[in-house]
Amino acid sequence: MFDFKRFDFRDVRPEEADECAEIERICFPPNEACSHAMITRRVKESPETFLVAFDRVNHKIAGFLNGLPTDEEVFRDEFFTDPSIKKKDGKVVMLLGLDVRPEYRHNNLATTIISTYIDRSCKQGREKLILTCHDRLVSFYQESGFEDLGASASTWGGESWHDMVYHV
Repeated sequence: MFDFKRFDFRDVRPEEADECAEIERICFPPNEACSHAMITRRVKESPETFLVAFDRVNHKIAGFLNGLPTDEEVFRDEFFTDPSIKKKDGKVVMLLGLDVRPEYRHNNLATTIISTYIDRSCKQGREKLILTCHDRLVSFYQESGFEDLGASASTWGGESWHDMVYHV
């Protein structure tokens, strides 16, 4: 178990885009991973909805959760590819990826990132968090309070997904 006091949970910084893109490449298969260019755009255009867990001991990002704010309530694949469709003061955040480096897994870091993100979203005045996930992850997100809405219309990466929502 980690001593979570060793982590800073904060907005991403512009100079961390390359590190985040590398973590994304490690954490997702090629057909699902966000491109380096797209991670860089998300970091630049929506840092307030991009939370990193920075390990002060090892001086690196251990994991992150990123999304785009909107007032839309149906997840669509364009959120993955076009961060310009965001609405900065939107009441909904479309969560686009939870990434945790392999060496930090199985220690509740992902759950801590999610709960920190939920708390921050509440303070930002958000009303809902929406994500898509594979069947095998539905119970993981349910443990954090997300509700399974069933099969998603998303076909990102040629895969099938579940839509899930958290009411902040």
